[in-house]
Amino acid sequence: MKLAVVVGSTRPNRQTLKEVKWVAAQASLIEGIEAETVDLKDYPMPFFNEPLSPRANPNREIDPQVKKWLDKISSFDAYVFVTAEYNHSIPAVLKNAIDYLTTEITRKPSAVAGHGTVGGARAMMHLKEILSESRSVVIPQQVAFIGLSEGLDDDGNLSQTLKDNPYNPEVALKAMLEELKWYSDALSRARNS
Repeated sequence: MKLAVVVGSTRPNRQTLKEVKWVAAQASLIEGIEAETVDLKDYPMPFFNEPLSPRANPNREIDPQVKKWLDKISSFDAYVFVTAEYNHSIPAVLKNAIDYLTTEITRKPSAVAGHGTVGGARAMMHLKEILSESRSVVIPQQVAFIGLSEGLDDDGNLSQTLKDNPYNPEVALKAMLEELKWYSDALSRARNS
């Protein structure tokens, strides 16, 4: 399974990058998963400005920066979208990137991970709805990270305190990634039959 771990924030000093590094490193430990980080900072796109919905526009003229994003995202079998929580929702840059999608993630599984005051729970709820409308198969499991600043270092290594905690977030992450792999395998077979 070729997995995209999407960095859903582009702000300077973003904490999201720590969680992305952690998710990608843990995913790479699971047999059959090839994880790659996809950073929205590398795909600067204008605010969605197409005259029609991309799905309803057979004569769509795609901005070259947007095409770069669409080509990249379509090359994966599954996705983990990692989001911060801004004002009880997802960052605008992440919503904007998803608004450009048409069939790139259709019938492919997605999972969400987040962080923030309540672990990014409200943002993750919104993100699941948005991804579902994009026709991705959104799995129920998610990883909400509270205290990310202290819990992960800049390289995405989990603190010993959290490793020793009975609610070690790596347990939840491993379960989410294994479930995502199961869905990816099943959906891949279905898409290819």
